[in-house]
Amino acid sequence: QLQLVESGGGLVQPGGSLRVSCAASGDTLDFYAIGWFRQAPGKEREGVSCITSSGGSTNYVDSVKRRFTISRDNAKNTVWLQMNSLKPEDTAVYYCAAVDPDSRPYYRCSNAVLPGAGRYDYWGQGTQVTVSS
Repeated sequence: QLQLVESGGGLVQPGGSLRVSCAASGDTLDFYAIGWFRQAPGKEREGVSCITSSGGSTNYVDSVKRRFTISRDNAKNTVWLQMNSLKPEDTAVYYCAAVDPDSRPYYRCSNAVLPGAGRYDYWGQGTQVTVSS
């Protein structure tokens, strides 16, 4: 059973940077696509980014494009979300999620598609990111 653990959240000033990590155990990430989501108080969970199992395709929600970068190292069983030029509106709990695309034939992560939360089967517990001066 795949398990995901996020880390790296914290308090950062506006304009600052933070890198959050998603470490997997219980299975290899080689065959899993990964998504990052966030949820601010009183708001619905929002898809932030996705990356295919090979890392060959990624996508981002418009509000974070050119500021956030998703990456992965399957040898380390880890996916990262590098967040630059952070804004107060980026404050949220950040979650990573995983799916085996072979089990979800309609799953797509591409520059045209950012999958919603319902497309993922495994979730971490989240890490808090707070952007404030």
